[in-house]
Amino acid sequence: MSTLAVVEEILRETAVPMSVREIVERAGARLPSKSKTPDTVVARDLSMDIKKKGDGSLFVRTSPGRYTLRALAPQSVVANEEVRNVPAQPMSALATRKPAAAASPARPTGRTDTAEGGGYVG
Repeated sequence: MSTLAVVEEILRETAVPMSVREIVERAGARLPSKSKTPDTVVARDLSMDIKKKGDGSLFVRTSPGRYTLRALAPQSVVANEEVRNVPAQPMSALATRKPAAAASPARPTGRTDTAEGGGYVG
């Protein structure tokens, strides 16, 4: 059974958004990975699934680090996630051009040049 299949099973059982840590604790030995950092594996797999599949993913991020099944998520959470996943539109060349920098007035350096060799005036 894959990591995401185990996560799906757990989220169906609980029917509430869960943190990655809660998912891993509940999954226990059911997770196929024997990684020393199962939280990282689960978080990575969930994030990659959402990123690759977009609206087709079974999962949705309800808040940073918390996930649920798309079918169980409140519609407002799903709508917010879809807005975040919209690719950025390229800006026109005109919009990306930066204005010329204004010349700044000369600032004193704090040094004086005198016949005695100068020195720092602080």
